[in-house]
Amino acid sequence: MNGTSSPAIAVEGLTKVFGRGDRAVTALAGIDLSVDRGAVFGLLGANGSGKSTLVRVLSTLTVPTTGTALVDGIDVVAEPGRARARIGVTAQQTTLDQRLSGRENLLVLGRLCGLSRAAARRRADELLDRYALSSAADRPVSTYSGGMRRRTDIMASLILRPTVLFLDEPTTGLDPHSRNEIWDTVQELAAEGTTVLLTTQYLDEADRLAQTVALLESGHVVAEGTPQALKERIGVQLRIQLQELPTAPATQELLRAIGVVDLEVDEPSATVSGLIAAGSLTLPPILAALTDAGIGVRDIGLDQPTLDQAYLALTGGTR
Repeated sequence: MNGTSSPAIAVEGLTKVFGRGDRAVTALAGIDLSVDRGAVFGLLGANGSGKSTLVRVLSTLTVPTTGTALVDGIDVVAEPGRARARIGVTAQQTTLDQRLSGRENLLVLGRLCGLSRAAARRRADELLDRYALSSAADRPVSTYSGGMRRRTDIMASLILRPTVLFLDEPTTGLDPHSRNEIWDTVQELAAEGTTVLLTTQYLDEADRLAQTVALLESGHVVAEGTPQALKERIGVQLRIQLQELPTAPATQELLRAIGVVDLEVDEPSATVSGLIAAGSLTLPPILAALTDAGIGVRDIGLDQPTLDQAYLALTGGTR
C-alpha cells in the first residue's frame, strides 16, 4: 500500500463531530482528498473551516468520527504508531526550548525519537548544515530571528526523515525576507521527494508553493485544483478607464448585457471593472461595442484575478 504509485495522503468520507445531541459541532463533513507524492498541497480556509482538525486527524492527534485516512499507505486510525514514523509536524506555535541552543534542541528531539546519541548528533549536524544554521547552532534559540526559529522548527520535524510533512501556517508573523527563506525550504523539501501539506492564511504563499489547493468551508471542500484552475473558475477581470465618468452607467448597462458580472465603478479614476467567464469574451468586440455606443475609452485591459479573489468568490466571501 505504501508503494510509489499510491498517493502520499488519501482521505475518503472523513467526518469529525465534537460533542453530542444539541451541542454537537461538525468540524469535518465528508472530506475526500488525494495528495500526490512529492507535491506541495495547500489547505486554505478561514478559522473554523476544519483545516486544523483535518491536520490533527492526519497526524494521529485526533480520531475521526467516520471515514478513512491513509498517510504513506498507512491507516492513521488502525496503525497510528506506524503512521507517526512516516510524518513530521511543524505546528503554528514553536515547540523549541528557548533556553537551549538549536543544536541542543535537535539532539534532545533525536534522542526522544529513539536515535542513539551518535546518530542524533550526526542527524543534527546534517540538518544544521543543510539549512545554513551551523554558525548559529550553539546559540540559545531565544537569540534567533523569527525566520531562524521557524527553520529550526522545520528541522526538528525532519529528524526521522518523514515522507510526509505537515506545516501549519509556517510563515505567520515573519518578515518578507524570512518568509522567502521558508518558501525556499519548502520548495527544496518537495524537490527532494517529501510531500508537504501546507495550511496558510497567505494566499500568495499557496499560489507560489502549492501544485494543488483545496478550499475548506464549514468542514467541506468547496473547491480543489491548481491555483491557476481556481482563478480561471471565476473568470478574468475586465478593466475599462473611461474618458468621462458620466458615461459609467451606460457602460455598466452595456457590459451587463454582454455577460460581464460583478460590475464596479471607481469614480476617482473613472474606471469600470467586472468579471468575464474565461474564454467567453475578448477585448476587440467589447471595445467595438463601446465605440458603437459612443462611449469614449481611455484604457482597456484584461487582468487575471488573484488567488485571493478566487478564494473569496468560491467560499462566499469569507476569510
